[in-house]
Amino acid sequence: MNPYTRREFTKLALLAVPAVGFLSSSGKLTAADAAPMTSPKKPNSKFNGVQIGLNVPYSFGNNLLSADETLANCILLGVSALELRTQPVELFLGVPAELLAPAVRNNPGAVPVGREAVLSAAAKADQLRAWRLAAPLARAQEFRKKYEDAGVLIEVLKFDNIYKYADGELDYAFNLAKALGARAISCEISMTDQREAELKRLGSFADKHQLMVGYHGHTKVTPEIWEQAFALAKFNGANVDIGHFIAGLHYSPVEFIKKHHDRITHIHIKDRKMRGPKGSRNEEEGPNVPFGEGDTPIAEVLHLIRDNHWPIQATIEFEYPVPAGSNRMTEIARAVKYCRNALT
Repeated sequence: MNPYTRREFTKLALLAVPAVGFLSSSGKLTAADAAPMTSPKKPNSKFNGVQIGLNVPYSFGNNLLSADETLANCILLGVSALELRTQPVELFLGVPAELLAPAVRNNPGAVPVGREAVLSAAAKADQLRAWRLAAPLARAQEFRKKYEDAGVLIEVLKFDNIYKYADGELDYAFNLAKALGARAISCEISMTDQREAELKRLGSFADKHQLMVGYHGHTKVTPEIWEQAFALAKFNGANVDIGHFIAGLHYSPVEFIKKHHDRITHIHIKDRKMRGPKGSRNEEEGPNVPFGEGDTPIAEVLHLIRDNHWPIQATIEFEYPVPAGSNRMTEIARAVKYCRNALT
């Protein structure tokens, strides 16, 4: 993460400097751009009762970022609650990194291709499953303490490819989330021909563990698809991405949120245009843009959560192209500031 080295990030995190980061022109972030903290040591991104969170380490551009680097970045940004991907947790617990790293198909010299690649992927999945079934979940408490001592809560734990999990892996997933203090897990909503069976199966484990599943929706997910999930299990819920909603469905998510707020684990905050320029490749699904430049009713949704005192994390998911001369940390800090300003 330029211009700081990994060592500098760790040092800054330990010192908990509240106004450190980046500014597009000079490479530094001013105090005005950083989220305020309740003390020199604790981040605070809860504004007027609304918890602003961050999807990490996805928003930093690397899902395999370590637990320490992920935490350091969150402290630098003043973010106090997360939707955390499982990769930093499992790396902390000792999973071999190669079992999590995706195959790089454009490097035939390093990655097997064809049938060998399929067999290799299957073998890797088997090894990962075996590791999860024997994972040292007691160490998850150590991970949780590290984050909570720094003032950062893990409210949602996100899993990839969860529909491929064996039954034992699903128990592992929910137990891991509970060990980390999460109040929900999240995953992509199934869009296959097996959707009903997949949502029913995962929902049955959610009901068993009494922990919500927030199904994330992209642009093709309609309210009816989420409502199908709700009908299949008591603890099936929704992770409503309000940017994808506006770009894919071309109308506001506000009424859906009002109707189903008790089934919404968290929302994803991003700004997208409803439509792109006429004749462009994204004419039907508008592009991601910096906060405040799109059609997503970010402020209206944040006010809705604030005014109704709903316990819904408003989770920033950084996806728009980084402007020339800037970087991810600068832009994420601006997104946090935009949400803070909307609520204060």
